[in-house]
Amino acid sequence: MKPRLKILAFAILAISLPVISVTARDDGRYAASPLKAWFDSLRSNKGLCCSVADGFAVSDPDWESRNGHYRVRLDGKWLDVPDDAVITEPNRFGRTMVWPIRDSLGTSIRCFMPGAMT
Repeated sequence: MKPRLKILAFAILAISLPVISVTARDDGRYAASPLKAWFDSLRSNKGLCCSVADGFAVSDPDWESRNGHYRVRLDGKWLDVPDDAVITEPNRFGRTMVWPIRDSLGTSIRCFMPGAMT
């Protein structure tokens, strides 16, 4: 591939990636949920949760509390939840939720909301 063509291909890819990631976050499927506004307002001391990361429910075997701190298993690895990532308001959803950020440096946790272990 010619150098100019490589640069053009890279530029197109770089421009399109942010658009793809933004549209993937809120595709409208939860617009009618009575909890949508609540989820959109959730924040940890790291900032808003849903605005920068896709959250998902975590099964009980994949999280734990020990000595006042949390751990969660993501992608087969246990990660310590930073204290400033914990959401302290009551969990209206009921299930444990995590909002991971995956980038070139690995996986970090933006927000974590503990649920009731069953």
